Amino acid sequence: MIIEGRKVKLFTLNANKPLAKIISEAAGIELSVAEVIRFADGEISINIEESVRGHDIFIVQPTSTPVNENLMELLIMIDALKRASAKQITAILPYYGYSRQDRKSKSRQPITAKLVADLLQTAGINRIMCIDLHAAQIQGFFDVPIDNFPAASLLAETFIDKKLNDVVVVSPDHGGATRARIFARYLNAPLAIIDKRRPEPNKAEVMNIIGDVKGKTAIMLDDIIDTAGTLIAGANALVQAGAKEVYAAATHAIFSKDAVKRINDSVITRVVVTDTIELKPEKQSPKILQISIGPLIGESIRHIIKDEPISQIFDRLSHKQEA
Repeated sequence: MIIEGRKVKLFTLNANKPLAKIISEAAGIELSVAEVIRFADGEISINIEESVRGHDIFIVQPTSTPVNENLMELLIMIDALKRASAKQITAILPYYGYSRQDRKSKSRQPITAKLVADLLQTAGINRIMCIDLHAAQIQGFFDVPIDNFPAASLLAETFIDKKLNDVVVVSPDHGGATRARIFARYLNAPLAIIDKRRPEPNKAEVMNIIGDVKGKTAIMLDDIIDTAGTLIAGANALVQAGAKEVYAAATHAIFSKDAVKRINDSVITRVVVTDTIELKPEKQSPKILQISIGPLIGESIRHIIKDEPISQIFDRLSHKQEA
């Protein structure tokens, strides 16, 4: 396909094909065909079934579960495209796996988020697109352009449409306060913060709630819901502190282990997430609402091709409020 005089192709691998289809429709670019081959010993190979010489290539592949499989698919695809003389390769990673390993918290630990950045660049990537990186400093791990877009505006629109009363936005920890503050601004709501400690990964203990939640509708905002342990502990603490109802919102729905069962059995009214990670049927629930980030990514692709700014696409709510 030729757009603005540039030859463009859009590919997807196996991580999130439903999202790729939405992106394709929004961008107006048909998905091209690449076959992922798995040998008996588990090795992966890629067969690209059409010419990519001189093309600007976009690949949709969040590195979600199974993280290592999806990461290797992406790395091998980039190598195949590079060897097939693709002009520019942009990896669209709505969810960036290993992003929680962004620093050393103990003396002999890896910084795996940096290792993944090095692998992608060594493979031959020219640009990265992500949604809500767990840590903003991961952008500095790359020497190629990286766009890290927030989903806060899209999530906020969903709650504005619900017309909830007496809302307070709650950050599940101090680290997420900046993200929650932006979200609270969209809803014109006050902010509260849960003071917690994490004795080990995927376990949290609530120590205190900073802010007034009594008699209010609390919306907990986080970037990732993994096992939902932190989410449920926070929701219980909010109800004990007098919140009349608890909602939750997050960009990335990993939902490991018994996360969905925990959510179904919890005091939370509804959890709103985006489709950066595909929700398989067994991870779906009436309590979980998934909204698509695909139209915004599709529009961004068109802007990148035309060398137009794209940050305002993911901040539509601010522009509506200004209007």
